[in-house]
Amino acid sequence: MLNDPAPATDQTARVDFWFDPVCPWAWLTSRWMLEVEQVRPVRTRWHVMSLALLNAGRDLPEGYQRFMDRAWGPVRVVTAAYAEHGEDVVLPLYTALGRRIHVEGGGAHAREVGFDDLITGALADVGLPEELCKAAHSDEYDERLRESHHAGMDAVGTEVGTPVIHVPGADGATVAFFGPVVTPTPRGEAAGRLWDGTLLVAGTPGFYELKRSRTTGPVFD
Repeated sequence: MLNDPAPATDQTARVDFWFDPVCPWAWLTSRWMLEVEQVRPVRTRWHVMSLALLNAGRDLPEGYQRFMDRAWGPVRVVTAAYAEHGEDVVLPLYTALGRRIHVEGGGAHAREVGFDDLITGALADVGLPEELCKAAHSDEYDERLRESHHAGMDAVGTEVGTPVIHVPGADGATVAFFGPVVTPTPRGEAAGRLWDGTLLVAGTPGFYELKRSRTTGPVFD
């Protein structure tokens, strides 16, 4: 269990984090941000983006397209929960969904059959009404979802996925990045050092990219 976050000060940095609940890489990076909050004066605000929306109209392999069709469910439910119950429910619901989808291993099966059971369980975990599950198959909140998606993704460009973070840059500007993509999640001071490096590159005018090929899949702990 995490300790209480570092106390807020006038120097507390604000980070905005965009996620799709079904993305394992966003899950790992989100857990990193929670670790960072324990060792650096940082506060994170959580926002939804949609891999299904990002990939709409693209020529995808058949299996991945089926996954994208089902991926609407969890992110629509988080959007509905935010609309009906406020911003404070976003992180707890994301955490409950992420544990069920990624850590407990339900996601592989759900990619093929749908996420309804996992959504219902996650809503119960955080004390939200089961009726929110209906949003998974409704476009009622899709305009809100699109607004959130574009607020995060338009600033970083079209050649990326999730996670996306907006962090402080030079001279008070905000810099948007895809990533960091990391596995397993850094803990403690290791998380803090990665955060320090993120701020360093964000504060470098003209910095765009560091990248290497991934040689391992996501490792959950």
